[in-house]
Amino acid sequence: MKRERRIKIIATLGPASSTPEMCAKLFAAGVDVFRINMSHTQRETLPEKVAMLRALEGQFRRPVGILADLQGPKLRVGAFGGDGGVTLENGARFTLDSDPTPGTVKRVHLPHPEILTALEPGHTLILDDGKLRLVVEKASETQAVTRVVVGGRLSSRKGVSLPDTTIAVSAMTEKDRSDAEAAAEAGVDWIALSFVQRPEDMADLRKIVRGRALALAKIEKPQALNRLEEIIEASDAIMVARGDLGVEMPLEKVPGTQKRITRMSRRMGKPVVVATQMLESMITSPVPTRAEVSDVATAVFEGADAVMLSAESAAGQFPIEAVTMMNRIAEEVEGESVYRSILEAQRAEPEATGADAIAKAAHEIADTLNLKAIAAWTSSGSTAFRLARERPNSTVIALTPNRATARQLTLVWGVHSVVTKDASDVDDMASRACKFAVREKFAKLGDRIIVVAGVPFGTPGATNMVRIAFVAKEHVEKA
Repeated sequence: MKRERRIKIIATLGPASSTPEMCAKLFAAGVDVFRINMSHTQRETLPEKVAMLRALEGQFRRPVGILADLQGPKLRVGAFGGDGGVTLENGARFTLDSDPTPGTVKRVHLPHPEILTALEPGHTLILDDGKLRLVVEKASETQAVTRVVVGGRLSSRKGVSLPDTTIAVSAMTEKDRSDAEAAAEAGVDWIALSFVQRPEDMADLRKIVRGRALALAKIEKPQALNRLEEIIEASDAIMVARGDLGVEMPLEKVPGTQKRITRMSRRMGKPVVVATQMLESMITSPVPTRAEVSDVATAVFEGADAVMLSAESAAGQFPIEAVTMMNRIAEEVEGESVYRSILEAQRAEPEATGADAIAKAAHEIADTLNLKAIAAWTSSGSTAFRLARERPNSTVIALTPNRATARQLTLVWGVHSVVTKDASDVDDMASRACKFAVREKFAKLGDRIIVVAGVPFGTPGATNMVRIAFVAKEHVEKA
């Protein structure tokens, strides 16, 4: 199945998309990667969901990507007495402390000693997804006395966000550790870590995964921006998770932050996903707003590797329509005359490595000759990652003997994966690359394609050869 766009689409599984039939329809409509939200998924049912999605590969003869999204630490206030809530007035004093007794209008238990330890005067606390805002006046290891800046109703166990505070604990909870192990064991392709603050958080995830899946960092805390480059370096991919990011920082700063993260990720050659409320109104409406269409289009123009649907596909009334709309927007934007010029303006300089030099050369040859396909023989996927970083005006056909690599590359911009045995020699490499380009409908008789590979074959990271191959009659007949 050939996609007519380079950017990838991620859709979240949920009640609206829990059956094999619906997943097949979503894949046919344009989904490249399915997200399993571990906040709403029982560990025991994970292998069953993975098996259901893997069955699509036989049906469509295409690799299907699976992303497991870890819940991350859910910071919440304790319980209140009475009817389970209080109303905080603007300007009032309110204390969060280590006392587990039911809360009152004056105080409440904060069952996270690591927060109390980290809070300092002047730090802001945001409660209930941004509805209430407190500022710390005094802080100790047992309590934080705050002033209510934006008051309102506060109920038991509502969420706490800390835009100014770096908590000296891992972003991974015990649940996340167990879920990450289960996801890696079940054979997912990507594992996303929520609320990443430091590169050490990603190191923790990698220790658990041990190479069985690739690690994606979700940027949804302002603290992560202070060490953004290090976090990107420590990750295999990045997600701009705008929901929580928009709670913890002023909303007007989110678009600029999105562009900053996208451009830095692209420069460093790491896939970047833009997520949250992309087509939010399509949860209940068959058509999106014009602002939502523009939002998706902006991510495409920026050269993001993927855009993600959350509740739209998980619980919405129109999951197929949402995917179809996102697919149409992407195809339309990528066909715009200004699209290429925007991508070219953001093109990263290659690093001083043989692999990057080969990737740049392949891009320039393809552009000069106006070729539609670059066939990349790759074992680990690194060759395809490097080529995608260049954002060539050609589809990258990743030819790999590793099914896991093919699945991982479903997240990467402009990459079309094919599982096949490794090439035996240079002539076999070129001949079969032409055959697959024809079979996958990226080339026809008389076309030329670029072939990129590493010699000796099967050696990860040894990209050192680029070749122009001619599609002959024998390749068409074999396809």
